[in-house]
Amino acid sequence: MTEADLYAFMAKHKLGVLGTIGQRGTPQSALVGIAVTPQLEIIFDTVKSSRKYPNLTARAACSFVIGGWGPGEQTIQYEGEADELKPPNIERYQATYFNVWPDGPARMSWPGIVYFVVRPTWIRYSDFDQNPPLIREFTFPSNPYTSPQSA
Repeated sequence: MTEADLYAFMAKHKLGVLGTIGQRGTPQSALVGIAVTPQLEIIFDTVKSSRKYPNLTARAACSFVIGGWGPGEQTIQYEGEADELKPPNIERYQATYFNVWPDGPARMSWPGIVYFVVRPTWIRYSDFDQNPPLIREFTFPSNPYTSPQSA
């Protein structure tokens, strides 16, 4: 299992469950449309009136679960740090997001629409269709553009 394998798996999925921590310390989850970069960054949009927006602006730490909804038991558990995208970087991330979600540009007129990028700090890939199961963990250094270290 390599970084390229993780990317190939993640790029096949357009949805992920995002976990954040609410203002009172309670966990909150939301299903969001995602796009993934080769650096394993996750991009998604939301609106400022959502619960996830103030959660992420107050506490950047978040998590995702990707996969496991179709046939097969392959999933990714993902922990990372979210950043709200702003110019000049927003355009390149939007291009990646709009490639997966062609209806994305139409949502740009929504009041309070914002985009986030999440950079990984830890990823676990699990494949329970194998015997024994394949489980690999990756930790990422503080620089999100370096290769992960397999655990």
